[in-house]
Amino acid sequence: MIGDKWTLLIVRELLSGSTRFNELQRGLGNISPTLLTKRLNAMNATGLLLKKRIPGQRGYEYFPTKACEELFPVIEQIGIWGMHWARSQLSEEDFDLELLMLYLEKSIQPEQLVGKQTVIKFNFKDVDKFNEWWIVVNGNNVDVCVHDPRREIDIYFNVGVRTMCELWMGDITYKKAMQAGKLEMLGSKLLIQNVEEWLKPSIFAGVQPASEII
Repeated sequence: MIGDKWTLLIVRELLSGSTRFNELQRGLGNISPTLLTKRLNAMNATGLLLKKRIPGQRGYEYFPTKACEELFPVIEQIGIWGMHWARSQLSEEDFDLELLMLYLEKSIQPEQLVGKQTVIKFNFKDVDKFNEWWIVVNGNNVDVCVHDPRREIDIYFNVGVRTMCELWMGDITYKKAMQAGKLEMLGSKLLIQNVEEWLKPSIFAGVQPASEII
């Protein structure tokens, strides 16, 4: 049931809150639509997910079943293992901006924000194309966009892709990144002071690489 290529990664995406086909595909990167459809149908047949038609639309949504949810400790331990033993092999190509923004979107905690709408702008200084990204929070709805939503910006992040990944992974603190000149945050002082409350770090934040433990 879980041994086929991509299946555990699909489980990871389902457990992180992805329900739509395009959300799953974004989180998985280079999986083909045909193979993703095949895996989703197989997982539906074996009881790892529930496939439901979107009301009034042609597409489907996919939800984790109890059997799927019980795989969370497995996913978590594989992630911890990767943080221990595989992170030293990361190259610059592994710091994927689109994937980073997907996970930042999922990390926003709307209940920690004040007011009906919050707009966050990221300026990635080490990217030539699509170096400007926005996260717009309306109530409990969180959306990422690469085109200017033409809303008032509440907070700006001027940062590099690798540094933003390291911040989200807990490898560096916001304070140290700013002191080192790797990060500049502008805008609401409250949002800057409470950034780790409304922008939740990865569940693997703080897991040390094996080289620092042994």
